[in-house]
Amino acid sequence: MRRTVFNEDHEAFRETLRAFIEAEVVPVHDEWFAAGQVPREFYYKLAELGLFGISVPEEFGGAGIESHKFEAVQYEETARAGVTFGGSGVHVLLALPYIKALGTDEQKKRYLEKFVSAEEMWALAMTEPGTGSDLAGMKTTAKLSEDGTHYVLNGSKTFITGGVHADRVIVCARTSAPTAEDRRFGISLFAVDTKSEGYSIGRKLDKLGLRTSDTAELAFVDVKVPVEDLLGEENKGFYYLGSNLPSERWGIAYGAYAQAKAAVRFAKEYVQDRTVFGKPVASFQNTKFELAACQAEVDAAEAVADRALEALDRGELTAAEAASAKLFNTEVAHRVIDKCLQLHGGYGFMNEYPIARLYADNRVNRIYGGTSEVMKMIIAKDMGL
Repeated sequence: MRRTVFNEDHEAFRETLRAFIEAEVVPVHDEWFAAGQVPREFYYKLAELGLFGISVPEEFGGAGIESHKFEAVQYEETARAGVTFGGSGVHVLLALPYIKALGTDEQKKRYLEKFVSAEEMWALAMTEPGTGSDLAGMKTTAKLSEDGTHYVLNGSKTFITGGVHADRVIVCARTSAPTAEDRRFGISLFAVDTKSEGYSIGRKLDKLGLRTSDTAELAFVDVKVPVEDLLGEENKGFYYLGSNLPSERWGIAYGAYAQAKAAVRFAKEYVQDRTVFGKPVASFQNTKFELAACQAEVDAAEAVADRALEALDRGELTAAEAASAKLFNTEVAHRVIDKCLQLHGGYGFMNEYPIARLYADNRVNRIYGGTSEVMKMIIAKDMGL
């Protein structure tokens, strides 16, 4: 069935991106994998390619394209090549929407030109050591100074993707106590300069997958944050975070579909080349049946991913629809990638093969952005259950 989600501009971008990946990423990706992060300089190359400015308004140095389809192409092409771009996804998919939606004209002018050029890389810090999905339970605080010129930030965050390389981090912190009626009240968002005194990066976390993406612990000890770096209104941060969740979950759903599609490609190429008992592995009925079943699941995931993408671009993707797409596609990717690894036999367990790295990278999809269990709760509530 012919896809209709992409046009000629998207396909031209795909060709450019594929060539860039082959020339600039594939030859050095093993080095990044071993180092546990991409070089900071690599983000300047992504900026030169225009990846950071696609949806940034033209007056701030971007292309002003209000669509996620170019991001979708990036998901497909990185998965196809078995590579990742480090923490750059957080920079665009997670941080940028808050700047665009909440930033004042002065803030956008101050932040976005550096954002587009990669002079300032951004990250988002929500999770704390004692709070995962329960964001309302966060302990990090930001207290307004007596003279009203700045906030004093204290606390810690963990699992912060892009936290090592970040120049600014959107930090969620309590500015007021929760009320008896609403424990989510009192959280605010701040664009914190990582060079601020009292701001420190703790451990660079050693993860199962996504090894080229730097993930860190952060600590704040009496960090002074100018009032000019408050994003949006005080105490409304929780609701701002909720407004971006459909977009975030779409990204995870689309990335999972792209990974599943890539896994089938890797397995198909492997079984056609590999011989067992004097015959190509692809010639056995079990191989054909397993890959056919995987392809059918990928076709279904593609339809879900594309439907969610179109709804997101129209501004119509609901929280329940995003949760459904994330739940379905991440579970499909889990099953498909596992089967494709199995078809590689022992070689599938070796990190030199992209299927092994894909297997590890994929596992977090059912955890971050809300676990599969949380997605089921959202869907059930939407069903009136």
